[in-house]
Amino acid sequence: VASPAVGFIIPTTCSPSFLQKLSPPLNSKKSATTLLHAKKSGTAKKKKTPANASSSGGGGGFGSSTSNDDTSNKVRSVSGYTGSGTKPLRIAANTFDALRKKHGKDCTCDIYVRSPSNDAQICWFVGKVAREVDAEALVGTSVPSEMEAVLSQKRLILEYAKNQLRPQNLGGPYSKNLELWMAPGDSEMDAVQNKVSFIKVDGSTKDLSEGFSVSDVGYNPEIYVGDEIKDGGLRVLRDEEGVPVKA
Repeated sequence: VASPAVGFIIPTTCSPSFLQKLSPPLNSKKSATTLLHAKKSGTAKKKKTPANASSSGGGGGFGSSTSNDDTSNKVRSVSGYTGSGTKPLRIAANTFDALRKKHGKDCTCDIYVRSPSNDAQICWFVGKVAREVDAEALVGTSVPSEMEAVLSQKRLILEYAKNQLRPQNLGGPYSKNLELWMAPGDSEMDAVQNKVSFIKVDGSTKDLSEGFSVSDVGYNPEIYVGDEIKDGGLRVLRDEEGVPVKA
């Protein structure tokens, strides 16, 4: 696949009814929960959802139950892949909606994925991560950092990106050594205009603080519509340090 121009965005053309079922334009007030056909909005409004805490790690992911180790409350783990409408992703979207409603963009960061084996510079926008920033509203005992919010959901994000969102460039032979990169929340236009650099997500679940709980973070997955499904959506060029690459 040939590299697009810097900040290239595929225009979206599809019927209104189809758009209502899938992704809204940037800055839309429509929730990620609605997009994923999750539970009614009342669920997302809860500050602390017991199901969110109990299902975040020990309860499998993308279809089956797995770990019961000491990271069960820290990682939104997945096992295998069954599509976008599964429980771990719905829980992540519910949590994101609740956090975003409370704190706005100040609690979020934009997430990009890059496959060096596909293209060493293209970073694909794959959604947003949110974290609880109010110490009085935590499920855990420590306020999550942006890095922790992403690391704890790393597997979920990558599985979605390579299998559902953009398998043409991130899946199959290109799925090895995938990289996650962070940008400031709601900075898509700044990213396209080369005004922001990205921060690479490094580390593992071992780096999560003792008081961290995955129930305090959420993920809003990007969803393609119309021509984006074939041609891809937002992607930008960054070098190995995350610095914008000029055309």
